[in-house]
Amino acid sequence: MKRNNLAGFIFISPWIIGFLLFTGAPVLYSFAISAFRWNLISSPEFIGFDNYVTMFHDSLFYKSLSITSIYTLFSVPLQLIVALTAALLVNQKIRGAKVFRTMLYLPSIISGVAVAMIWSWMFNPKFGVINQVLGWFHINGPEWIYNEHWSLPSMILMSLWSFGGAMIVFLAGLQDIPGYLYEAAELDGASRFGKFLHVTLPMLSPSILFNLIMGIITSFQVFTQAYVMTDGGPNNSTLFFVMYIYQNGFQYFNMGYASALSVVLFVIVFIVTMLQLKLSKRFVTYDK
Repeated sequence: MKRNNLAGFIFISPWIIGFLLFTGAPVLYSFAISAFRWNLISSPEFIGFDNYVTMFHDSLFYKSLSITSIYTLFSVPLQLIVALTAALLVNQKIRGAKVFRTMLYLPSIISGVAVAMIWSWMFNPKFGVINQVLGWFHINGPEWIYNEHWSLPSMILMSLWSFGGAMIVFLAGLQDIPGYLYEAAELDGASRFGKFLHVTLPMLSPSILFNLIMGIITSFQVFTQAYVMTDGGPNNSTLFFVMYIYQNGFQYFNMGYASALSVVLFVIVFIVTMLQLKLSKRFVTYDK
Protein backbone atom coordinates (compact mmCIF):
# COMPACT_ATOMS: atom_id res chain seq x y z
CA MET A 1 0.00 0.00 0.00
CA LYS A 2 2.80 2.44 0.89
CA ARG A 3 4.61 1.60 -2.35
CA ASN A 4 1.43 2.22 -4.36
CA ASN A 5 0.80 5.51 -2.58
CA LEU A 6 4.38 6.62 -3.23
CA ALA A 7 4.07 5.75 -6.90
CA GLY A 8 0.83 7.71 -7.11
CA PHE A 9 2.40 10.81 -5.53
CA ILE A 10 5.38 10.57 -7.88
CA PHE A 11 3.10 10.48 -10.91
CA ILE A 12 1.05 13.49 -9.77
CA SER A 13 4.08 15.43 -8.47
CA PRO A 14 4.39 17.55 -11.67
CA TRP A 15 0.82 18.78 -11.13
CA ILE A 16 1.41 19.35 -7.40
CA ILE A 17 4.59 21.35 -8.08
CA GLY A 18 2.86 23.35 -10.81
CA PHE A 19 -0.11 24.06 -8.53
CA LEU A 20 2.11 25.25 -5.67
CA LEU A 21 4.23 27.46 -7.93
CA PHE A 22 1.64 28.91 -10.29
CA THR A 23 -1.57 28.85 -8.20
CA GLY A 24 -0.83 28.46 -4.50
CA ALA A 25 2.02 30.97 -4.36
CA PRO A 26 0.17 33.72 -6.31
CA VAL A 27 -2.88 33.28 -4.04
CA LEU A 28 -0.75 33.77 -0.93
CA TYR A 29 1.03 36.70 -2.57
CA SER A 30 -2.34 38.33 -3.32
CA PHE A 31 -3.28 38.05 0.35
CA ALA A 32 -0.03 39.81 1.26
CA ILE A 33 -0.22 42.54 -1.41
CA SER A 34 -3.82 43.36 -0.41
CA ALA A 35 -2.44 45.05 2.69
CA PHE A 36 -0.34 47.49 0.62
CA ARG A 37 -0.80 50.45 -1.69
CA TRP A 38 1.25 49.62 -4.79
CA ASN A 39 1.24 51.13 -8.27
CA LEU A 40 3.72 48.56 -9.72
CA ILE A 41 6.39 51.26 -10.06
CA SER A 42 7.19 52.65 -6.61
CA SER A 43 7.78 50.57 -3.50
CA PRO A 44 4.67 49.07 -1.83
CA GLU A 45 3.32 51.09 1.10
CA PHE A 46 1.74 49.19 3.98
CA ILE A 47 -1.80 50.41 4.71
CA GLY A 48 -3.30 47.46 6.61
CA PHE A 49 -7.00 46.92 5.91
CA ASP A 50 -7.55 50.26 4.12
CA ASN A 51 -8.10 48.54 0.77
CA TYR A 52 -10.93 46.48 2.27
CA VAL A 53 -12.47 49.57 3.90
CA THR A 54 -12.32 51.40 0.56
CA MET A 55 -13.98 48.48 -1.13
CA PHE A 56 -17.16 48.74 0.91
CA HIS A 57 -17.53 52.38 -0.14
CA ASP A 58 -16.94 51.60 -3.80
CA SER A 59 -20.15 51.54 -5.88
CA LEU A 60 -18.45 49.68 -8.73
CA PHE A 61 -17.50 46.91 -6.32
CA TYR A 62 -21.17 46.27 -5.59
CA LYS A 63 -22.17 46.66 -9.23
CA SER A 64 -19.56 44.25 -10.55
CA LEU A 65 -20.44 41.74 -7.84
CA SER A 66 -24.17 41.97 -8.60
CA ILE A 67 -23.58 41.63 -12.36
CA THR A 68 -21.44 38.54 -11.82
CA SER A 69 -24.00 37.06 -9.41
CA ILE A 70 -26.87 37.59 -11.88
CA TYR A 71 -24.79 36.05 -14.65
CA THR A 72 -24.05 33.03 -12.45
CA LEU A 73 -27.67 32.68 -11.32
CA PHE A 74 -28.94 32.34 -14.90
CA SER A 75 -26.04 30.96 -16.93
CA VAL A 76 -25.11 27.99 -14.73
CA PRO A 77 -28.61 26.40 -14.51
CA LEU A 78 -29.15 26.96 -18.24
CA GLN A 79 -25.81 25.34 -19.06
CA LEU A 80 -26.65 22.34 -16.87
CA ILE A 81 -30.05 21.91 -18.53
CA VAL A 82 -28.61 22.15 -22.04
CA ALA A 83 -25.69 19.85 -21.17
CA LEU A 84 -27.95 17.22 -19.60
CA THR A 85 -30.36 17.36 -22.54
CA ALA A 86 -27.50 16.92 -25.00
CA ALA A 87 -26.05 14.04 -22.94
CA LEU A 88 -29.41 12.26 -22.93
CA LEU A 89 -29.67 12.65 -26.71
CA VAL A 90 -26.15 11.43 -27.58
CA ASN A 91 -26.45 8.56 -25.09
CA GLN A 92 -28.97 6.88 -27.40
CA LYS A 93 -27.80 3.82 -29.30
CA ILE A 94 -28.15 5.26 -32.78
CA ARG A 95 -25.87 5.36 -35.79
CA GLY A 96 -23.48 8.30 -35.72
CA ALA A 97 -23.87 9.00 -32.01
CA LYS A 98 -20.09 9.34 -31.58
CA VAL A 99 -19.96 11.90 -34.39
CA PHE A 100 -22.67 13.99 -32.71
CA ARG A 101 -20.83 13.79 -29.37
CA THR A 102 -17.68 15.12 -31.02
CA MET A 103 -19.54 17.91 -32.80
CA LEU A 104 -21.25 19.05 -29.60
CA TYR A 105 -18.03 18.96 -27.61
CA LEU A 106 -15.79 20.76 -30.12
CA PRO A 107 -17.02 24.32 -29.33
CA SER A 108 -15.79 23.88 -25.75
CA ILE A 109 -12.15 23.62 -26.81
CA ILE A 110 -12.09 26.73 -29.02
CA SER A 111 -10.07 29.64 -27.70
CA GLY A 112 -12.05 32.12 -25.62
CA VAL A 113 -10.88 35.06 -27.76
CA ALA A 114 -11.94 33.29 -30.96
CA VAL A 115 -15.36 32.53 -29.47
CA ALA A 116 -15.76 36.15 -28.39
CA MET A 117 -14.95 37.36 -31.90
CA ILE A 118 -17.46 34.94 -33.44
CA TRP A 119 -20.22 36.03 -31.09
CA SER A 120 -19.36 39.72 -31.60
CA TRP A 121 -20.13 39.22 -35.27
CA MET A 122 -23.29 37.21 -34.49
CA PHE A 123 -24.54 39.91 -32.10
CA ASN A 124 -23.96 42.76 -34.53
CA PRO A 125 -27.36 44.52 -34.81
CA LYS A 126 -26.89 45.45 -38.50
CA PHE A 127 -25.37 42.41 -40.20
CA GLY A 128 -25.19 39.79 -37.42
CA VAL A 129 -26.60 36.37 -38.19
CA ILE A 130 -28.96 36.37 -35.18
CA ASN A 131 -30.81 39.52 -36.21
CA GLN A 132 -30.86 38.36 -39.81
CA VAL A 133 -32.60 35.13 -38.78
CA LEU A 134 -35.05 37.11 -36.62
CA GLY A 135 -35.69 39.36 -39.60
CA TRP A 136 -36.94 36.36 -41.60
CA PHE A 137 -39.80 36.18 -39.09
CA HIS A 138 -40.34 39.97 -39.23
CA ILE A 139 -38.89 40.41 -35.72
CA ASN A 140 -36.77 43.47 -35.02
CA GLY A 141 -33.77 42.12 -33.15
CA PRO A 142 -32.29 44.09 -30.26
CA GLU A 143 -28.88 45.73 -30.23
CA TRP A 144 -27.55 42.90 -28.06
CA ILE A 145 -24.13 43.75 -26.58
CA TYR A 146 -24.41 47.37 -27.76
CA ASN A 147 -27.38 48.05 -25.48
CA GLU A 148 -26.92 48.17 -21.71
CA HIS A 149 -30.23 46.41 -21.13
CA TRP A 150 -29.41 43.54 -23.49
CA SER A 151 -25.66 43.18 -22.96
CA LEU A 152 -25.83 40.92 -19.89
CA PRO A 153 -28.57 38.66 -21.34
CA SER A 154 -26.37 38.43 -24.45
CA MET A 155 -23.47 37.18 -22.32
CA ILE A 156 -25.75 34.64 -20.65
CA LEU A 157 -26.93 33.41 -24.05
CA MET A 158 -23.34 33.18 -25.23
CA SER A 159 -22.39 31.07 -22.19
CA LEU A 160 -24.50 28.19 -23.55
CA TRP A 161 -21.88 27.75 -26.27
CA SER A 162 -19.51 25.95 -23.88
CA PHE A 163 -21.73 23.19 -22.49
CA GLY A 164 -19.57 20.41 -23.98
CA GLY A 165 -17.47 19.75 -20.89
CA ALA A 166 -20.50 19.35 -18.65
CA MET A 167 -22.14 17.17 -21.31
CA ILE A 168 -19.20 14.74 -21.24
CA VAL A 169 -19.43 14.47 -17.44
CA PHE A 170 -23.18 13.80 -17.65
CA LEU A 171 -22.62 11.27 -20.42
CA ALA A 172 -20.10 9.37 -18.30
CA GLY A 173 -22.59 9.39 -15.42
CA LEU A 174 -25.40 8.12 -17.64
CA GLN A 175 -23.32 5.24 -18.95
CA ASP A 176 -22.39 4.29 -15.39
CA ILE A 177 -26.01 3.80 -14.24
CA PRO A 178 -26.74 0.07 -13.81
CA GLY A 179 -29.33 -1.26 -16.23
CA TYR A 180 -31.10 -3.31 -13.57
CA LEU A 181 -32.36 -0.12 -11.94
CA TYR A 182 -34.31 0.75 -15.07
CA GLU A 183 -35.56 -2.83 -15.32
CA ALA A 184 -36.81 -2.68 -11.72
CA ALA A 185 -38.52 0.63 -12.43
CA GLU A 186 -40.25 -0.87 -15.48
CA LEU A 187 -41.50 -3.80 -13.41
CA ASP A 188 -42.97 -1.27 -10.97
CA GLY A 189 -44.81 0.37 -13.87
CA ALA A 190 -42.72 3.52 -14.09
CA SER A 191 -43.14 5.64 -17.21
CA ARG A 192 -40.22 7.04 -19.18
CA PHE A 193 -40.46 10.32 -17.26
CA GLY A 194 -40.80 8.37 -14.01
CA LYS A 195 -37.58 6.49 -14.72
CA PHE A 196 -35.83 9.76 -15.49
CA LEU A 197 -37.14 11.38 -12.31
CA HIS A 198 -36.61 8.49 -9.89
CA VAL A 199 -33.60 6.68 -11.40
CA THR A 200 -31.63 8.90 -13.77
CA LEU A 201 -31.58 12.12 -11.74
CA PRO A 202 -30.73 10.51 -8.37
CA MET A 203 -27.96 8.43 -9.93
CA LEU A 204 -26.64 11.51 -11.76
CA SER A 205 -26.58 13.61 -8.59
CA PRO A 206 -22.76 13.35 -8.16
CA SER A 207 -22.29 14.51 -11.75
CA ILE A 208 -24.80 17.32 -11.22
CA LEU A 209 -22.96 18.44 -8.08
CA PHE A 210 -19.59 18.40 -9.84
CA ASN A 211 -20.86 20.37 -12.84
CA LEU A 212 -22.67 22.81 -10.55
CA ILE A 213 -19.55 23.52 -8.51
CA MET A 214 -17.31 23.88 -11.56
CA GLY A 215 -19.92 25.99 -13.35
CA ILE A 216 -20.23 28.46 -10.48
CA ILE A 217 -16.47 28.73 -10.07
CA THR A 218 -16.05 29.34 -13.81
CA SER A 219 -18.89 31.87 -13.99
CA PHE A 220 -17.43 33.94 -11.16
CA GLN A 221 -14.20 34.16 -13.18
CA VAL A 222 -15.72 35.23 -16.50
CA PHE A 223 -13.47 37.81 -18.13
CA THR A 224 -12.47 37.15 -21.75
CA GLN A 225 -15.91 37.74 -23.26
CA ALA A 226 -16.36 41.11 -21.57
CA TYR A 227 -12.79 42.21 -22.26
CA VAL A 228 -12.90 41.39 -25.98
CA MET A 229 -16.53 42.22 -26.80
CA THR A 230 -17.60 45.13 -24.59
CA ASP A 231 -14.67 46.20 -22.39
CA GLY A 232 -17.13 46.18 -19.50
CA GLY A 233 -19.69 48.41 -21.20
CA PRO A 234 -21.97 49.82 -22.25
CA ASN A 235 -22.35 51.90 -19.09
CA ASN A 236 -20.59 49.19 -17.04
CA SER A 237 -23.42 46.74 -17.75
CA THR A 238 -20.93 43.90 -18.33
CA LEU A 239 -18.40 44.93 -15.70
CA PHE A 240 -17.82 41.46 -14.28
CA PHE A 241 -15.92 41.12 -11.03
CA VAL A 242 -12.71 39.79 -12.63
CA MET A 243 -12.94 42.55 -15.22
CA TYR A 244 -13.02 45.09 -12.40
CA ILE A 245 -10.01 43.40 -10.78
CA TYR A 246 -8.14 43.66 -14.09
CA GLN A 247 -9.02 47.33 -14.49
CA ASN A 248 -7.75 48.22 -11.03
CA GLY A 249 -4.57 46.20 -11.38
CA PHE A 250 -3.46 46.90 -14.94
CA GLN A 251 -5.32 50.03 -16.05
CA TYR A 252 -5.43 52.09 -12.85
CA PHE A 253 -2.19 50.53 -11.51
CA ASN A 254 -3.72 49.98 -8.10
CA MET A 255 -2.42 46.47 -7.53
CA GLY A 256 -3.06 46.49 -3.77
CA TYR A 257 -6.76 47.19 -4.26
CA ALA A 258 -6.95 44.65 -7.09
CA SER A 259 -5.40 42.05 -4.80
CA ALA A 260 -7.96 42.86 -2.09
CA LEU A 261 -10.73 42.33 -4.64
CA SER A 262 -9.13 39.02 -5.59
CA VAL A 263 -9.11 37.94 -1.96
CA VAL A 264 -12.82 38.78 -1.64
CA LEU A 265 -13.53 36.76 -4.80
CA PHE A 266 -11.57 33.82 -3.38
CA VAL A 267 -13.53 33.97 -0.12
CA ILE A 268 -16.88 34.19 -1.93
CA VAL A 269 -16.13 31.22 -4.19
CA PHE A 270 -14.79 29.21 -1.24
CA ILE A 271 -17.89 29.87 0.88
CA VAL A 272 -20.28 29.09 -1.98
CA THR A 273 -18.42 25.84 -2.73
CA MET A 274 -18.45 24.78 0.91
CA LEU A 275 -22.18 25.50 1.14
CA GLN A 276 -22.82 23.36 -1.92
CA LEU A 277 -20.84 20.48 -0.47
CA LYS A 278 -22.67 20.86 2.84
CA LEU A 279 -26.13 20.93 1.26
CA SER A 280 -25.27 18.16 -1.21
CA LYS A 281 -25.42 15.58 1.58
CA ARG A 282 -29.22 15.86 1.38
CA PHE A 283 -29.64 15.02 -2.30
CA VAL A 284 -26.45 13.41 -3.62
CA THR A 285 -26.32 9.62 -3.62
CA TYR A 286 -23.30 7.47 -4.37
CA ASP A 287 -25.08 4.10 -4.05
CA LYS A 288 -25.52 1.82 -7.01
